[in-house]
Amino acid sequence: MLGIFLDSETNGLNPQKHRILEIAFQIIDILTGEIKERFESLVLATPEEWEKSDPESLKVNGFTWEEVSKGISPSLVGSRIRELFIRSGIKRGESAFICQNPSFDRAYFAQLIDPDLQEKLQWPYHWLDLASMYWAKSLEKGAKGTGNYPWETGFSKDKIAIAHSLPKEDRPHRAMNGVKHLMLCYEAVVGFPKKPIRRSV
Repeated sequence: MLGIFLDSETNGLNPQKHRILEIAFQIIDILTGEIKERFESLVLATPEEWEKSDPESLKVNGFTWEEVSKGISPSLVGSRIRELFIRSGIKRGESAFICQNPSFDRAYFAQLIDPDLQEKLQWPYHWLDLASMYWAKSLEKGAKGTGNYPWETGFSKDKIAIAHSLPKEDRPHRAMNGVKHLMLCYEAVVGFPKKPIRRSV
């Protein structure tokens, strides 16, 4: 089973008005934690699309027009992702997307690859979120008295990190940093069942 750990950065929160500026993902063997593929790319926005940017969103990711204007066209980014997924054997039932906020990332991913094409290629339609995984695990621990309930710790990615004594995500937010932090939190919450144990010498 493969997990596509994915994150995106955008110039706003409304996918009908705003655009994806950066995407990154790592394809991971869910059992062993082995990294199979990595991908990251800036995505070109037009001056008209940039003008619609939400200033608060740009404060979070720190993108400037100078950076975004050097991005790759959405159609080319989409083509590269499609080629990589086909090469990696990404298929429904054999892989799943894993994100911090899948409803957000899925909408912006569709700006790169049309949902009808995703369906034609039989890509996974399961977009799983870290917060729900943490919620289920913490609820169980809270009920047993072996840990806090999720609403007591909070369940944003940074709150999940703090609950597991991990660092917060680096600022400003960038897509690959988000992916690496997501994987770190996922391993702490869920784990990779057959990951080799590193022995100190």
